[in-house]
Amino acid sequence: MEFLSADGVGLLLAVLVAGAFAGFLAGLFGIGGGIVIVPALYFVFTILEVPEAVRFKVAVGTSLATILITSARSVQAHAKKGAVDFEFLRRFVPFVAVGAFIGAMSARYIDAALITIIFIIGLLLFAGQKLLVGEKRPAVDLGATQSAPVPTRPIGVIMALLTGIASALMGIGGGVFGVLIVTHYKRTIHKAVATASGFGIANAIPGTIGMGVAGWGEAGLPLGSVGYVNVPAFVIIAAMTFLTVPFGARTAHALSQTILNRFYAAYLLLTAALLIRDIVV
Repeated sequence: MEFLSADGVGLLLAVLVAGAFAGFLAGLFGIGGGIVIVPALYFVFTILEVPEAVRFKVAVGTSLATILITSARSVQAHAKKGAVDFEFLRRFVPFVAVGAFIGAMSARYIDAALITIIFIIGLLLFAGQKLLVGEKRPAVDLGATQSAPVPTRPIGVIMALLTGIASALMGIGGGVFGVLIVTHYKRTIHKAVATASGFGIANAIPGTIGMGVAGWGEAGLPLGSVGYVNVPAFVIIAAMTFLTVPFGARTAHALSQTILNRFYAAYLLLTAALLIRDIVV
Protein backbone atom coordinates (compact mmCIF):
# COMPACT_ATOMS: atom_id res chain seq x y z
CA MET A 1 0.00 0.00 0.00
CA GLU A 2 1.51 3.33 -1.04
CA PHE A 3 1.38 6.45 1.10
CA LEU A 4 -0.56 8.36 -1.57
CA SER A 5 -3.32 5.76 -1.57
CA ALA A 6 -6.73 6.62 -0.12
CA ASP A 7 -5.59 5.29 3.27
CA GLY A 8 -2.38 7.32 3.09
CA VAL A 9 -4.16 10.56 2.24
CA GLY A 10 -6.67 9.93 5.04
CA LEU A 11 -3.86 9.40 7.54
CA LEU A 12 -2.08 12.54 6.33
CA LEU A 13 -5.11 14.83 6.66
CA ALA A 14 -6.26 13.38 9.97
CA VAL A 15 -2.83 13.69 11.57
CA LEU A 16 -2.36 17.24 10.24
CA VAL A 17 -5.52 18.29 12.08
CA ALA A 18 -4.57 16.32 15.22
CA GLY A 19 -1.05 17.79 15.24
CA ALA A 20 -2.32 21.35 14.90
CA PHE A 21 -4.85 20.78 17.69
CA ALA A 22 -2.30 19.09 19.94
CA GLY A 23 0.21 21.88 19.44
CA PHE A 24 -2.33 24.58 20.27
CA LEU A 25 -3.43 22.80 23.45
CA ALA A 26 0.17 22.08 24.45
CA GLY A 27 0.95 25.79 24.18
CA LEU A 28 -2.29 26.76 25.91
CA PHE A 29 -1.79 24.48 28.91
CA GLY A 30 2.01 24.61 29.10
CA ILE A 31 2.50 20.84 28.79
CA GLY A 32 4.86 18.67 26.75
CA GLY A 33 2.04 17.39 24.60
CA GLY A 34 1.83 13.68 25.40
CA ILE A 35 -1.41 14.06 27.35
CA VAL A 36 -2.86 15.76 24.25
CA ILE A 37 -1.17 13.78 21.48
CA VAL A 38 -2.05 10.29 22.74
CA PRO A 39 -5.85 10.77 22.76
CA ALA A 40 -5.71 12.83 19.55
CA LEU A 41 -3.89 10.03 17.73
CA TYR A 42 -6.12 7.42 19.32
CA PHE A 43 -9.24 9.06 17.92
CA VAL A 44 -7.54 9.55 14.52
CA PHE A 45 -6.70 5.84 14.38
CA THR A 46 -10.26 5.04 15.46
CA ILE A 47 -11.65 7.04 12.54
CA LEU A 48 -9.21 5.27 10.20
CA GLU A 49 -10.43 1.91 11.60
CA VAL A 50 -7.03 0.78 12.89
CA PRO A 51 -7.64 -2.48 14.82
CA GLU A 52 -8.44 -1.94 18.49
CA ALA A 53 -5.69 -4.33 19.58
CA VAL A 54 -2.94 -1.95 18.39
CA ARG A 55 -4.71 1.43 18.19
CA PHE A 56 -3.79 2.83 21.60
CA LYS A 57 -0.32 1.29 21.59
CA VAL A 58 0.59 3.06 18.33
CA ALA A 59 -0.76 6.34 19.76
CA VAL A 60 1.49 5.90 22.82
CA GLY A 61 4.58 4.89 20.83
CA THR A 62 4.22 7.75 18.36
CA SER A 63 3.69 10.23 21.20
CA LEU A 64 6.95 9.12 22.85
CA ALA A 65 8.81 9.83 19.60
CA THR A 66 7.45 13.39 19.41
CA ILE A 67 8.38 14.01 23.05
CA LEU A 68 12.05 13.49 22.19
CA ILE A 69 11.94 16.63 20.02
CA THR A 70 9.97 18.83 22.42
CA SER A 71 11.95 17.76 25.49
CA ALA A 72 15.32 18.35 23.82
CA ARG A 73 14.25 21.88 22.86
CA SER A 74 12.94 22.50 26.37
CA VAL A 75 16.12 21.33 28.12
CA GLN A 76 18.24 23.45 25.80
CA ALA A 77 16.18 26.55 26.51
CA HIS A 78 16.18 26.03 30.29
CA ALA A 79 19.90 25.21 30.35
CA LYS A 80 20.72 28.57 28.77
CA LYS A 81 19.13 30.18 31.82
CA GLY A 82 21.08 27.92 34.20
CA ALA A 83 17.89 26.38 35.59
CA VAL A 84 18.58 22.69 34.90
CA ASP A 85 19.98 20.67 37.81
CA PHE A 86 22.22 18.30 35.84
CA GLU A 87 23.52 16.61 38.99
CA PHE A 88 19.97 15.58 39.86
CA LEU A 89 19.43 14.30 36.32
CA ARG A 90 22.74 12.40 36.36
CA ARG A 91 21.69 10.46 39.45
CA PHE A 92 18.04 9.98 38.54
CA VAL A 93 17.37 9.67 34.82
CA PRO A 94 19.40 6.53 34.04
CA PHE A 95 16.86 4.59 36.09
CA VAL A 96 14.00 6.51 34.47
CA ALA A 97 15.38 5.35 31.10
CA VAL A 98 15.52 1.73 32.28
CA GLY A 99 11.95 1.97 33.53
CA ALA A 100 10.80 3.50 30.23
CA PHE A 101 12.37 0.66 28.25
CA ILE A 102 10.75 -1.92 30.54
CA GLY A 103 7.37 -0.22 30.20
CA ALA A 104 7.65 0.04 26.41
CA MET A 105 8.80 -3.55 25.90
CA SER A 106 5.99 -4.84 28.09
CA ALA A 107 3.40 -3.07 25.90
CA ARG A 108 3.24 -6.04 23.51
CA TYR A 109 2.18 -8.33 26.35
CA ILE A 110 -0.27 -5.98 28.04
CA ASP A 111 -3.83 -5.85 26.76
CA ALA A 112 -4.60 -2.57 24.96
CA ALA A 113 -7.62 -2.00 27.21
CA LEU A 114 -5.39 -2.12 30.31
CA ILE A 115 -2.98 0.45 28.85
CA THR A 116 -5.98 2.64 28.04
CA ILE A 117 -7.21 2.30 31.64
CA ILE A 118 -3.75 3.29 32.96
CA PHE A 119 -3.89 6.40 30.76
CA ILE A 120 -7.43 7.22 31.94
CA ILE A 121 -6.36 6.95 35.59
CA GLY A 122 -3.49 9.33 34.85
CA LEU A 123 -5.90 11.81 33.22
CA LEU A 124 -8.19 11.75 36.24
CA LEU A 125 -5.30 12.24 38.68
CA PHE A 126 -3.90 15.17 36.70
CA ALA A 127 -7.39 16.72 36.39
CA GLY A 128 -7.88 16.41 40.14
CA GLN A 129 -4.53 18.06 40.77
CA LYS A 130 -5.46 21.03 38.56
CA LEU A 131 -8.84 21.46 40.23
CA LEU A 132 -7.35 21.32 43.73
CA VAL A 133 -4.32 23.54 43.14
CA GLY A 134 -6.22 26.52 41.74
CA GLU A 135 -3.93 29.52 41.47
CA LYS A 136 -0.27 28.70 40.88
CA ARG A 137 1.57 28.71 44.17
CA PRO A 138 4.52 31.09 44.41
CA ALA A 139 7.97 29.54 44.25
CA VAL A 140 9.93 29.33 47.48
CA ASP A 141 13.70 29.51 47.25
CA LEU A 142 15.03 26.78 49.51
CA GLY A 143 18.67 27.36 48.83
CA ALA A 144 21.33 26.67 46.25
CA THR A 145 21.26 23.49 44.22
CA GLN A 146 24.58 22.39 45.66
CA SER A 147 23.14 22.22 49.18
CA ALA A 148 19.85 20.62 48.20
CA PRO A 149 19.39 16.86 48.65
CA VAL A 150 19.58 14.44 45.73
CA PRO A 151 17.89 11.05 45.24
CA THR A 152 19.59 8.20 47.08
CA ARG A 153 19.21 4.46 46.73
CA PRO A 154 17.01 2.50 47.03
CA ILE A 155 14.10 4.99 47.24
CA GLY A 156 15.39 7.13 44.39
CA VAL A 157 15.88 4.08 42.16
CA ILE A 158 12.35 2.82 42.82
CA MET A 159 10.83 6.25 42.18
CA ALA A 160 12.78 6.62 38.93
CA LEU A 161 11.88 3.14 37.65
CA LEU A 162 8.19 3.63 38.37
CA THR A 163 8.26 7.07 36.73
CA GLY A 164 9.79 5.59 33.57
CA ILE A 165 7.40 2.64 33.41
CA ALA A 166 4.27 4.75 33.96
CA SER A 167 5.38 7.47 31.54
CA ALA A 168 6.19 4.97 28.77
CA LEU A 169 2.86 3.21 29.12
CA MET A 170 1.05 6.56 29.03
CA GLY A 171 3.13 7.99 26.17
CA ILE A 172 4.09 11.11 28.14
CA GLY A 173 7.39 12.76 28.94
CA GLY A 174 7.06 12.37 32.68
CA GLY A 175 7.23 16.09 33.39
CA VAL A 176 4.24 16.00 35.74
CA PHE A 177 5.82 13.21 37.80
CA GLY A 178 9.19 14.92 37.50
CA VAL A 179 8.07 18.25 38.92
CA LEU A 180 6.53 16.50 41.94
CA ILE A 181 9.71 14.48 42.55
CA VAL A 182 12.17 17.33 42.05
CA THR A 183 10.22 19.70 44.32
CA HIS A 184 10.13 16.91 46.91
CA TYR A 185 13.92 17.19 46.96
CA LYS A 186 13.72 20.88 47.92
CA ARG A 187 14.18 22.59 44.56
CA THR A 188 12.21 25.69 43.67
CA ILE A 189 9.31 25.24 41.27
CA HIS A 190 11.25 27.01 38.50
CA LYS A 191 14.24 24.70 38.85
CA ALA A 192 11.91 21.71 39.17
CA VAL A 193 10.12 22.50 35.91
CA ALA A 194 13.45 23.01 34.11
CA THR A 195 15.01 19.84 35.50
CA ALA A 196 11.89 17.72 34.91
CA SER A 197 12.05 18.57 31.22
CA GLY A 198 15.07 16.28 31.11
CA PHE A 199 12.85 13.38 32.13
CA GLY A 200 11.28 13.56 28.66
CA ILE A 201 14.54 12.69 26.90
CA ALA A 202 15.19 9.84 29.33
CA ASN A 203 11.70 8.48 28.63
CA ALA A 204 11.51 9.16 24.90
CA ILE A 205 14.68 7.50 23.61
CA PRO A 206 14.36 4.06 25.26
CA GLY A 207 10.56 4.29 25.18
CA THR A 208 10.47 4.89 21.42
CA ILE A 209 13.01 2.15 20.74
CA GLY A 210 11.13 -0.24 23.01
CA MET A 211 7.80 0.53 21.35
CA GLY A 212 9.33 0.00 17.93
CA VAL A 213 10.79 -3.35 18.93
CA ALA A 214 7.76 -4.51 20.92
CA GLY A 215 5.37 -3.88 18.04
CA TRP A 216 7.60 -5.24 15.28
CA GLY A 217 5.60 -7.54 13.00
CA GLU A 218 2.32 -6.89 14.83
CA ALA A 219 -0.72 -7.31 12.59
CA GLY A 220 -3.01 -4.37 11.77
CA LEU A 221 -0.51 -1.53 12.24
CA PRO A 222 -1.39 1.70 10.37
CA LEU A 223 0.48 2.69 7.24
CA GLY A 224 4.12 3.71 7.78
CA SER A 225 4.54 2.18 11.23
CA VAL A 226 7.78 0.82 12.69
CA GLY A 227 6.42 -1.36 15.42
CA TYR A 228 4.14 0.77 17.58
CA VAL A 229 5.68 4.02 16.23
CA ASN A 230 3.95 5.57 13.22
CA VAL A 231 6.63 7.50 11.34
CA PRO A 232 4.38 9.73 9.15
CA ALA A 233 2.34 10.75 12.19
CA PHE A 234 5.52 11.51 14.15
CA VAL A 235 6.93 13.76 11.40
CA ILE A 236 3.65 15.60 10.82
CA ILE A 237 2.86 16.13 14.50
CA ALA A 238 6.38 17.36 15.25
CA ALA A 239 6.06 19.92 12.45
CA MET A 240 2.51 21.01 13.28
CA THR A 241 3.13 21.41 17.01
CA PHE A 242 6.13 23.60 16.18
CA LEU A 243 3.81 25.88 14.19
CA THR A 244 0.79 25.99 16.50
CA VAL A 245 2.32 26.00 20.01
CA PRO A 246 2.94 29.79 19.86
CA PHE A 247 -0.76 30.45 19.17
CA GLY A 248 -1.73 28.42 22.23
CA ALA A 249 0.90 30.18 24.34
CA ARG A 250 -0.38 33.62 23.32
CA THR A 251 -3.92 32.57 24.20
CA ALA A 252 -2.73 31.32 27.57
CA HIS A 253 -1.23 34.70 28.47
CA ALA A 254 -4.62 36.31 27.92
CA LEU A 255 -6.25 34.05 30.54
CA SER A 256 -5.81 33.78 34.30
CA GLN A 257 -4.04 30.75 35.82
CA THR A 258 -7.27 29.66 37.53
CA ILE A 259 -9.22 29.67 34.27
CA LEU A 260 -6.41 27.78 32.53
CA ASN A 261 -6.38 25.15 35.28
CA ARG A 262 -10.13 24.70 34.95
CA PHE A 263 -9.99 24.47 31.15
CA TYR A 264 -7.17 21.93 31.41
CA ALA A 265 -9.07 19.87 33.97
CA ALA A 266 -12.21 20.01 31.81
CA TYR A 267 -10.22 18.82 28.77
CA LEU A 268 -8.70 15.93 30.74
CA LEU A 269 -12.08 14.89 32.16
CA LEU A 270 -13.75 15.05 28.74
CA THR A 271 -10.96 12.98 27.18
CA ALA A 272 -11.18 10.43 29.99
CA ALA A 273 -14.98 10.20 29.51
CA LEU A 274 -14.59 9.63 25.76
CA LEU A 275 -11.99 6.91 26.32
CA ILE A 276 -14.17 5.24 28.96
CA ARG A 277 -17.11 5.30 26.55
CA ASP A 278 -14.94 3.77 23.85
CA ILE A 279 -13.95 0.92 26.18
CA VAL A 280 -17.48 0.28 27.45
CA VAL A 281 -19.36 0.53 24.14
